[in-house]
Amino acid sequence: MSVTRLKRKNRKDKAVASRRRTSLKVQNFKPVIKSVDIDKIKEEFKEKTKK
Repeated sequence: MSVTRLKRKNRKDKAVASRRRTSLKVQNFKPVIKSVDIDKIKEEFKEKTKK
């Protein structure tokens, strides 16, 4: 018996797996935490209010 491949099902399975992989990557993504200088930001606000 020869084996026939169901090309449509194969494409669909790959697409489903690809969507699942990308969604998991998005869920696990953590943004880079930048150090923030609070005093500098406060000074900027003071300067803006003076203008």
